Amino acid sequence: MTQDVAVARPSLLKTVARIWLGATLLLAGAGHLTWSRTEFLAQVPKWVPVDADFVVLASGVVELMLGAALIFARRWRTQVGWVVAAFFVAIFPGNISQYTQGISAFGLDTDRARLIRLFFQPVLVAWALWSTGAWAAYRASKRSR
Repeated sequence: MTQDVAVARPSLLKTVARIWLGATLLLAGAGHLTWSRTEFLAQVPKWVPVDADFVVLASGVVELMLGAALIFARRWRTQVGWVVAAFFVAIFPGNISQYTQGISAFGLDTDRARLIRLFFQPVLVAWALWSTGAWAAYRASKRSR
C-alpha cells in the first residue's frame, strides 16, 4: 500500500525535477524551430534517409509536446515518462554521430567534449523515468504479480 501511494503522489523533488525537464524540453523544442536550428542540423546523422531539416523541425515539435506533457499531463505521468525516455534513446544516435564525425555544435568543439556529452544521455533517460515515477511504477507492478 505504501508503495502505491509513493507512485501516485510524487515527492516535491520529483515534481520539481519533472517540471524542470519539461521546461528544458520546451526550450529545446523552441530552439529546434528557431534560433538553434542550424546547431541541431549538425546533429542529424548523414545516414538518416529523411531531409535533415525535416528531422530537426519534427523533433522540435515532438520536444514541445513532450515538454508540455511532462508539465501538464499529470494523469498520464508514468506513461509520459516512458515516452520521454524512449525519445532520449531515439535521438542518441545523433549524439554519437556528432562525436564520430567530429562535428562542432553547441560549443562542443573537441572530441573530448563530444565524448563527455554521450555520458549525459543515460542521465536524461534516468531523469525521465525517476521524475515521473515510471520506474517505480514498473517495479511495483513486478512485485504485485
